[in-house]
Amino acid sequence: MKKSIAVLAIAILSFVLVQNTFAQATANQTVSLAVSAVYKIAVSGNPGAMTINTGTAGTNALTSVSDASTQYSITQNVAGTVKITANLDAAMSAGYTLQMGLASVKGTSAGLVDISSTTPGSAVNVVSNIAMGADANQTISYTFGANADAGTLASTNKVVTLTLTN
Repeated sequence: MKKSIAVLAIAILSFVLVQNTFAQATANQTVSLAVSAVYKIAVSGNPGAMTINTGTAGTNALTSVSDASTQYSITQNVAGTVKITANLDAAMSAGYTLQMGLASVKGTSAGLVDISSTTPGSAVNVVSNIAMGADANQTISYTFGANADAGTLASTNKVVTLTLTN
C-alpha cells in the first residue's frame, strides 16, 4: 500500500510539473523595416605625380606618362542601372591632355576617356550600365600627355570628381 501511495504521489507530482512546463506567456512586437537607395563610391587614394620629361625629336607630341596605382569601389542597390561620370575642377589649357579609364566588372567601361576639357558642369561617362550590387577594387588608369608647343607646366594639381548617378 505504501508503494502504491508513493507511485501515486510521484505520478501526481509529474503531472503538475508537465502542466507547468506547458504554461507559457507570450508578447508580440512589430518591427518596421525599409531599405533606402544606396549610392556609394570610394577611391583608394591619389595617383602618383605624372611628369613628362622626354619626347621624340621632330615630333610635337611629347612622350605621355601613365599611372594605374589606384582603385575605386562602388555599392548601389537601385533598380535598373547606374553610371559613373568624371570631371575636372577646371579644364586644362590647350596642348595638355588627361585621359582616364575605369575598369568594371558590373558595368561597361568606356575605356580611356579624355577628361581634359571637363568641368563640374560637363562631366563625361566613364562607366555605364552598372548593375545592382558591388564593384570592388577596380583599377583607375590615367594618361597625361602634352605637346611641345604648349610649353612647360609647373607642378599643378587637378581634382578629378567621380560621381555615381542614375
